Amino acid sequence: MININEVLETNKMISQENLDVRTITMGINLMDCIDPDIDSLCEKVYAKITTLAKNLVSVGDEIGLEYGIPIVNKRVSVTPISLIGGAACDTPDDFVSIARTLDKAATKIGINFIGGFSALPIKNMTKADRILMESIPKALATTNNVCSSIGLGSTKIGINMDAVRMMGDIVKKTAEATKDNDSIGCAKLVVFCNPPDDNPFMAGAFHGVTEGDAVINVGVSGPGVVKTAIENCKGSNFEELCETIKKTAFKVTRVGQLVGKEASKRLNVPFGILDLSLAPTPAIGDSIADILQGMGLERVGAPGTTAALAILNDQVKKGGVMASSYVGGLSGAFIPVSEDASMIEAASIGSLSLEKLEAMTCVCSVGLDMIAIPGKTSPETISGIISDEMAIGMVNQKTTAVRIIPVIGKDVGESAEFGGLLGTAPIMKVNEFKCDEFVNRGGRIPAPIHSFKN
Repeated sequence: MININEVLETNKMISQENLDVRTITMGINLMDCIDPDIDSLCEKVYAKITTLAKNLVSVGDEIGLEYGIPIVNKRVSVTPISLIGGAACDTPDDFVSIARTLDKAATKIGINFIGGFSALPIKNMTKADRILMESIPKALATTNNVCSSIGLGSTKIGINMDAVRMMGDIVKKTAEATKDNDSIGCAKLVVFCNPPDDNPFMAGAFHGVTEGDAVINVGVSGPGVVKTAIENCKGSNFEELCETIKKTAFKVTRVGQLVGKEASKRLNVPFGILDLSLAPTPAIGDSIADILQGMGLERVGAPGTTAALAILNDQVKKGGVMASSYVGGLSGAFIPVSEDASMIEAASIGSLSLEKLEAMTCVCSVGLDMIAIPGKTSPETISGIISDEMAIGMVNQKTTAVRIIPVIGKDVGESAEFGGLLGTAPIMKVNEFKCDEFVNRGGRIPAPIHSFKN
């Protein structure tokens, strides 16, 4: 049984160490909104979201005030729109109209992001998948709150390289469409290998087809709390270090469990999962890089960085599982460059390279996240970067993702300003040797041998 005393134990974490509930995300099933008429479909989508989630923000605010726990974001995710719009959408502009409907609904209920402008062409592309993907640049350029995600591969199926190649073009076109704002559209677009159905974090959240009519998922963060705990065990061995991280993650998870249960009860929507992910912010002291440096690295990116991140990710998961029976989503440690003050610094001084970040994605929760690259980078090179990350996820049976931003008009040595939680991104150097012939082969990379476990 969770009680208020457990939350009171964490007062110091909340007031001094940036502990927060990063998001309460309501997942909404839109399958019953399917209609061959685009106008009727949009009306149904708007009505369902604004009805089910009308109290999401107010309930989140009430819980935050009552328990003294900052609840930073209230968000909504919906069924992948390629499934909902297939019967009504014949052109990219049809899907753009749905994106604008989602944006209108998000504004009405007062949330900052709505996820699910998504498709899952993991094995092959349907007509609807392709048209939705083609609509992404315009959809993200003409909305404020809509987030898009595309599934490109899985351990069981392999990697859809036709979709990977297409997404290289889509990322570049999205960058061009939002070039007047440092190509910010790409910050709301992510591609996945092994995407989870129950991810509350943007830009990758969607309401999975295995989910019910509606669900409440909670995402908890708190890198500042873990950083302080690690600083208090300097000079200890690895066993003591791991135990410290695990115990801290346990306490953080209990806070999220309380919030999730309360939100579920007050909104009369079933509780789904708790995602314990150390997601940083640009605020000083709320940094994954600071945690790794607290373990003994001079700078993140130095030799030993991947091992330190592996320790952190594993112990966070172990502590979370001890504290809740419903840990899910991505859970672990995120390494988004633009959203982490010390990651930004490490990239700026050359300690952290794109290649080192790729190595780190083998042991983190997600992948190459919020990384700005030169605007001149070719779509083929972007597809190559995506294919590498999809391969890491496929072979290692883990979720991996790419949220990369070719900032039009900027090059290495400059930076992009996104504002808010999205932060600031130094433009990182990309290997300039070409991979065009490789990514243009087409077809599907087969699943690895260890995928056959039926």
